[in-house]
Amino acid sequence: MTDQHLLLEISIESLDSAIAAERGGAHRIELCEFLAVGGVTPSERFMRKTRAAVKIPIFAMIRPRGDNFVYSASELTQMRAEIKLAKNCGMDGLVFGILHRDNTVDIEQTRQLIEFARPLPVTFHRAFDEAPDLCSALDSVISTGATRILTSGGKPTALEGTSVLADLVVTARDRIIILPGGGNNAANLAEVVRLTHAREFHSGLGTTLPYGQSSPSQFQSAVRELATILSSPL
Repeated sequence: MTDQHLLLEISIESLDSAIAAERGGAHRIELCEFLAVGGVTPSERFMRKTRAAVKIPIFAMIRPRGDNFVYSASELTQMRAEIKLAKNCGMDGLVFGILHRDNTVDIEQTRQLIEFARPLPVTFHRAFDEAPDLCSALDSVISTGATRILTSGGKPTALEGTSVLADLVVTARDRIIILPGGGNNAANLAEVVRLTHAREFHSGLGTTLPYGQSSPSQFQSAVRELATILSSPL
């Protein structure tokens, strides 16, 4: 039987890609700039133009810089201002995560920003994969009030992390959504779906199309392939 309830999230860094993602069948957009460094907070102009151009939900990345996920007091203040801006720009959700220097989840700082972000849902991004103990990190993220976790199961790609992802999906139950991401493409997505039993999937298509070097039609076609896989019997 065809499963119509699997969700596809696509990360994008341009307005053309956002429009192409929606046309290709994406259900949600993760809006970033500079995906080559994992994504940072999009500008106000970018958020407003994208919100005006697409109808599907948009989750904005809140990340003041690349590199690690340990933030100074001034960076946390900046993130708070960026959350306020994203809310004013009509974003439907946010994506961020904060770690301690030992890469454990900074529960208190993350929780404070999640409370500030309400009523918008928050995805704890792949900072999660830096944690030394993913089972412990799962409980920590749940305690912050986050809605979902974007993760490759601590591996370079979701395909390599399928066994861990499957365990996380079972352990998470209905407490939080596990969103497998990292290297998902048309060649491996069906396998990731089959092995993880997750309900939502993330792709930036970076392993299929070089960042910033594909045409809108190429991007739309690549998204369409993923959407078709998720709407087909597996």
